[in-house]
Amino acid sequence: MTAKPDVSVIIPTYNQELYIARCLRSIIGQSFDEKKYEIILINDKSTDKTKKILNIFKEKIKIINNKKRFGLPKSINIGIKKSTGKYVVRLDSDDYVNRDFLKILYLYMSHNPEIDAVSSDYYLVNDKEIILEKKNSLKSPIACGIMFKIDQLIEIGLYDEKFFVREDKDLRYRFLKKFKITRIPLPLYRYRRHKNNITNNKVMMKKHLKKFKEKYKI
Repeated sequence: MTAKPDVSVIIPTYNQELYIARCLRSIIGQSFDEKKYEIILINDKSTDKTKKILNIFKEKIKIINNKKRFGLPKSINIGIKKSTGKYVVRLDSDDYVNRDFLKILYLYMSHNPEIDAVSSDYYLVNDKEIILEKKNSLKSPIACGIMFKIDQLIEIGLYDEKFFVREDKDLRYRFLKKFKITRIPLPLYRYRRHKNNITNNKVMMKKHLKKFKEKYKI
């Protein structure tokens, strides 16, 4: 019988042919024991060459191809529900990580069972992977680079599938009502800024911020 992995890495993707290979190489090439983690990639009905690129990595990752486009939060939830690890961490498919990313976060969590979740600091990088700035993950939080206990994510109801952006803000708000996110001050995550970032859509960002405030009566 094959032992279950300790960590499940969830990677949602949609039309990321330019960056998906870099992302996958970084998470496949971890210093962490490959038997201790699984990589679950959810392809949200990409229309570019993403699916073709994923076939190169199919021996190393679990690929879920959505039959129709569901959007980011539902795709992440699909991945979490297929997870078998005790811990879960999300990567965006246009980002990448340090070689010791999983090992350090896992060691921190496994040796500190009282900790609910842990985030690593990150480098903001440009399209050419030039470092622009080092960011504190609690002062400037992002959706990724946080290792959660999967049962706690299930307890708070996973991602709200109505938030096509700001889904991380909504999840974090609910999570922090019951639990705490601790910080490791090491820049282990690489957050890529480029012209196609979904956060560049100011209209959608504003609309979902309003939805967030209405939901919690803020």
